[in-house]
Amino acid sequence: MTSELNTLTAPTLTESTSVLPSIVEMIETVIFSLEEQDSAMVSRSEEGYLWKFKYGTVEVFVQLTGKTDEDTFTVWSSVLNLPAKNESQLMRKLLKMNWADTFEARFCILGDNVVVSTTRVVAELSPGEISRHITVVATIADEQDELLQEEFGQG
Repeated sequence: MTSELNTLTAPTLTESTSVLPSIVEMIETVIFSLEEQDSAMVSRSEEGYLWKFKYGTVEVFVQLTGKTDEDTFTVWSSVLNLPAKNESQLMRKLLKMNWADTFEARFCILGDNVVVSTTRVVAELSPGEISRHITVVATIADEQDELLQEEFGQG
């Protein structure tokens, strides 16, 4: 696998672009509208695309495994490193938040991190869904990371 991390620049539509922009262009448009301090980066490889950008106090990652209906669109952001203090209380809090506060996203564990994430197949993915998924993850992560770190972080 060869991939290269590049700074993301504002998307531009060319004459060869169809009336409906591609999924990649839609994702980059949303990221460009949310990123801070020209922080957006993209890696393109045979396996798909991986973007990252800074939003408030968190880094948000967006992955597209390809452009077919069977591929996946995933957004995630780390909010807390593990191990944590009072992990049973933390897990109870996260499960309650998953039920009432996370919309399409959810808290989960990825490696040694608690992350906010959302994922769906690419089939029938609309521009509104792309925007909502990225915005929901970025907003929840930015709102919760410092609170969770203060209450459960190892310091």
